[in-house]
Amino acid sequence: MEPSTTINKMLAGNRIYVPSYQRAYSWDTEFDKNKIQKHVNVFLSDLNDYTKSFASTPYYFGHFLFEEKSESVFGIIDGQQRLTTIVIFLSALFSKLNTIRPLTEKEEMLLENMIKRKSNYIFSTVDYDNQLFKDYVVDQTKKNKTGIDTESAKRIVNAFDFFVKEFSGKDDIYLTNMLKTICEASCSTHLVKNESEAIQMFIFQNNRGKKPSNLEIIKAQFMFNVHLYGGDEKVNLIEEIKNRFEKIYKSISSIEYRIDEDDVLAYTLRVHFNSLWESNAIEKINKILSDNDSIYFIRTFTNSLAISFEYLTIFFGKDERENIEIHSLITLGSFTTVIPFVIKAYSFGLQTHEICKICASFESLILRHRLIGTRAELTSRINDVFQKFTSEMPDINPTVDRIEWMKNVSNDSWWWAYWNKHELEKAIQGGMHHSTSKFLLWKYENHLKKNLGKNGYSLTRFDDIDSPELEHIAPQTPTNGEPIAAGYCDYDEEFRNQYIDCLGNYLLLSKSHNCSVGNKPFSEKRNTYNHLEQQREIQKMTTESEFWDKEKITQRKGKIVKFVLDNF
Repeated sequence: MEPSTTINKMLAGNRIYVPSYQRAYSWDTEFDKNKIQKHVNVFLSDLNDYTKSFASTPYYFGHFLFEEKSESVFGIIDGQQRLTTIVIFLSALFSKLNTIRPLTEKEEMLLENMIKRKSNYIFSTVDYDNQLFKDYVVDQTKKNKTGIDTESAKRIVNAFDFFVKEFSGKDDIYLTNMLKTICEASCSTHLVKNESEAIQMFIFQNNRGKKPSNLEIIKAQFMFNVHLYGGDEKVNLIEEIKNRFEKIYKSISSIEYRIDEDDVLAYTLRVHFNSLWESNAIEKINKILSDNDSIYFIRTFTNSLAISFEYLTIFFGKDERENIEIHSLITLGSFTTVIPFVIKAYSFGLQTHEICKICASFESLILRHRLIGTRAELTSRINDVFQKFTSEMPDINPTVDRIEWMKNVSNDSWWWAYWNKHELEKAIQGGMHHSTSKFLLWKYENHLKKNLGKNGYSLTRFDDIDSPELEHIAPQTPTNGEPIAAGYCDYDEEFRNQYIDCLGNYLLLSKSHNCSVGNKPFSEKRNTYNHLEQQREIQKMTTESEFWDKEKITQRKGKIVKFVLDNF
């Protein structure tokens, strides 16, 4: 493999794989919340721009770092996201080209150089995604998306489908030009024969441009430190770290859409050192690595990381699906305080019903903290019970009792009183963030279902509602800027300031339902309110008079406020 080469020459005759202790495929095809293109879209956009420009110099794909394992076999240390995308792109391109006409002899040779020669696959991704990669992308024998259980596998499928869709209307000339661009694109490579040098190169290269996650930096620092100071334990400890991170990255691929890996690193730090005040993982770990007993710390902390990810995979997976209390806490979000308790609870072998109890307790405190909006911090109020929550004393009751006391303490205890019932009642009188309002209305929905007292009613999960949105029953503005639509009172200053944005005027709807009702007259909206119990409640409240005014909003607000105060 030459230091300065082309994509075709880099791949030809070699076998390149992503080591399982490296990150799996992480490039997305969707736009982010700011409507900015994601990695795969930018990849194609850049190639299109280059090909249209008729540039005289080859396209440049950047630098790739490999560890040479044996003759013609290389583990890719840096650049795996780009290389995986290149192979996915080429597989989709060859497939489309072959539907237009048979591949030429040169194209067949390029296919064998870069994708697959007989039964030999040129490129392999991480072990747990590789069969899917072969079946869906390279061989294209798998046509459905069943059995795809990691986020990285979903991204592989989405990237391939994205390119297939983009190529669907393209002709022979476009495809052959793009193939030429990729094959002749230049790149630079660096080969290392030992992991110590590879890790040094990884750390150096990733101090420029887009930085890796803190977890990736910690992994590289651990392995480098072991290479330097591991002594007789070096080989076994390196293998142990690799195995731990293989499991960690499998876990990440399952839960990354729920929780950030660097947050899990911080939570693990808090559990490992038994303090909620631990925050800067890089700074803390770098200090420890400079001490004499760093090898012992590396071994124990890597184990702690693997345990955290293992338990959180259960928490955000099976247990969340089967337990409404866990689902409710996860729906609410904001895990800074509670997740270290959750990790401990699993580590101590507590029963699921106890974990549910601690989740429900923290849910009420986190919700109050969010609604009240105080700047007072929770850590100093809860850290002592966290530190006493140990394997020797695995009792959740002191934590639950502390939270209950904080919720009911009088205003005289000013340092503790920020989250009491008095403050909560004040906080829920006016408008609030829409995500919090939706959460409260979802909880109110289940409260109404419970009160029906009929057999066969099961609690509604938040994700059972199709794209839940917040509806203003009385529209925020009059219909089309014209006179008030029929069925609402006059939009005077009091109505606009005190009634439009409050719990009494909020309603939970699916996105499609919300789009369909818009600013219609109340009678038309009311006729559609038959999907959730809170919608039917509006119908019952307006049976005698199909009119939605200050009195009705006040009446409904009183019901929801009472529910919140009684249950949170």
